[in-house]
Amino acid sequence: MIVVLLQFAVIWFIGHYLQIDKRVRLAAIGALYLLVILLHLVLPASSSLRSATGGSAAPWFLLGVFTGGVWFYRTGLGKLKARALDHEAATKPAPERTEQFSETELNRYARHIVLREIGGVGQKRLRDARVLVVGAGGLGSPALLYLAAAGVGTIGVVDDDTVENANLQRQIIHRDADIGVPKVFSAQKAMTALNPYCEVFPYNRRLTDDVISDLVADYDVVLDGTDNFATRYLVNATCVRLGVPLISGALTQWEGQISVFDPASGAPCYRCIFPDPPAPELAPACSEAGVLGPLPGVIGSMMAVECVKLIAGAGATLAGQLLIYDALFGENRKIAIKRRADCPDCGEETG
Repeated sequence: MIVVLLQFAVIWFIGHYLQIDKRVRLAAIGALYLLVILLHLVLPASSSLRSATGGSAAPWFLLGVFTGGVWFYRTGLGKLKARALDHEAATKPAPERTEQFSETELNRYARHIVLREIGGVGQKRLRDARVLVVGAGGLGSPALLYLAAAGVGTIGVVDDDTVENANLQRQIIHRDADIGVPKVFSAQKAMTALNPYCEVFPYNRRLTDDVISDLVADYDVVLDGTDNFATRYLVNATCVRLGVPLISGALTQWEGQISVFDPASGAPCYRCIFPDPPAPELAPACSEAGVLGPLPGVIGSMMAVECVKLIAGAGATLAGQLLIYDALFGENRKIAIKRRADCPDCGEETG
């Protein structure tokens, strides 16, 4: 039995060292556990293999019951913690929002107001704006914090994941005490602590076809910081259909990219540039390829900058351009991008 337990440990810790996703490691351990149980059920009692794995299935059943109990306890505790945080955020009175800025708000946003490109009018636009951020991970973390700090009045955040220890190397909106808490509630707590004048709507769920249109329709701008192409294409198609500007960022290892996709103003959409998802080996997940911790901060902050400019009408956004940042060599590149007539989302054939 000790040999099998050691194999469990080897799978877990070697997998952790190789940055294999926790769910994959748990699946491998679960498969080995079920194999041991099966061997005890089908092999005769005199089998040497049964002797080497404990001699009986009973200890393994007990181990399974104990492990399941611990898992249910931790999961239940995490849900209770999330519910308590949600209740606390819902019941905490927010500062009253009046038509005119209060003295506290004027002082808070003074550095924006003195910028001639933003001024009081631009700051008012920020306060009246509604921004939806898809993903509260590496890119969403700095974007959410800076949007809240900048005075965006209403921010929605969508994510169905919970905070893990491995997230904290780069997802700076979360804290060690938030491990096990849904990311949207952890993000909401951090944002309202930073700026109580910002109203945050957490959506603890995955975006699906049946809800995304109604959700996006409630917002003026969407920021996409997700790490899977299915969601990216779904968000893009919805934003194109509803005429909502989309600010999209992406990361891999030492490199990040960002653009503003807004076909309603003549710019291309995400699918114009990336018509098909790349092969998995060409775009591995961060857990496989790794990612520099501060890199999401750079790109996520850029996403917030583009959002502020877009809302306030300041300067020129990255619409029609793809900015690529190489952190390893400290280089920036800009690539001009154009709409495709045959784009399945925004092309002339679909219009």
